[in-house]
Amino acid sequence: MITSMTGVARREAHGVYGQLAIELRSVNHRFLEPGFRLPDELRAIEPELRQALARQLRRGKVDCSVHLRSTATAAQALQVDDTAVARLMAAARALSDKGPVAPTLDALEVLRWPGVLRDDSVDRELLQAAAQQLFNDALTELVAARAREGVRLRELVLQRCSALVAIVAQVSARVPEVHARVRERLTARVAELQAAVDPARLEQELVLLLQRLDVAEELDRLNGHLDEIQRIVGAQGGEAAGRRHDFLMQEQNREVNTLSSKSQDLEMTRSAVDMKVLIEQMREQIQNVE
Repeated sequence: MITSMTGVARREAHGVYGQLAIELRSVNHRFLEPGFRLPDELRAIEPELRQALARQLRRGKVDCSVHLRSTATAAQALQVDDTAVARLMAAARALSDKGPVAPTLDALEVLRWPGVLRDDSVDRELLQAAAQQLFNDALTELVAARAREGVRLRELVLQRCSALVAIVAQVSARVPEVHARVRERLTARVAELQAAVDPARLEQELVLLLQRLDVAEELDRLNGHLDEIQRIVGAQGGEAAGRRHDFLMQEQNREVNTLSSKSQDLEMTRSAVDMKVLIEQMREQIQNVE
């Protein structure tokens, strides 16, 4: 079953640490590209969160925002980290020694620097454990949202596949008639010229012409691609199928372009245009498939 790369999930929790909120948003992307915005208190668990995300998702650009808001029950007991301040000042002096740069730091700028202020009133391990559990809950919700969107995409893709199968069948049924009309036109043209023509040579040229106009291989390959798309869409589990669908869209376009270039019939040309429209509509949906 195909899965969408689009989804949103949000979870909140309250505790002695205050109010914790996690929001996940995912959109289509060629690869898995996670982005995290975490408060200083939770930066240490970012690797674990990335690993949890990679275990559940294969493709998509995923933005993870974590917000921590202290409440009255989580009174702030802010302490200045002397080690962090010392490192910051040393870096400023080193920059000044390298050139004519004269950095100036005031007290507010120093306090805003990540890691300078720490909250000793909050149990970091308790907060990190709560954040990991809340992230897992939000991730489960995101996976479910992407699966629901995948069901909708599956229906849209199968609708286009059914329409394409019907058009391919119509074109296949029309091929003998088109060949017969080509034969009639060529025979009538030769008769108009009133020239002496070797019947065997005329038949040979006619066969060569019909071979150049024959679209049976293109129609067979189109049917094969449509069968493969329907198989992948309906398959349970397995690897991400979005890239395979992308390649199949390219192959379908190639076959329809060849069919259109060979066409000597107005109705067949119109059918090729209709197929291109359906393939483009399908491609737009496939871009969101994981």
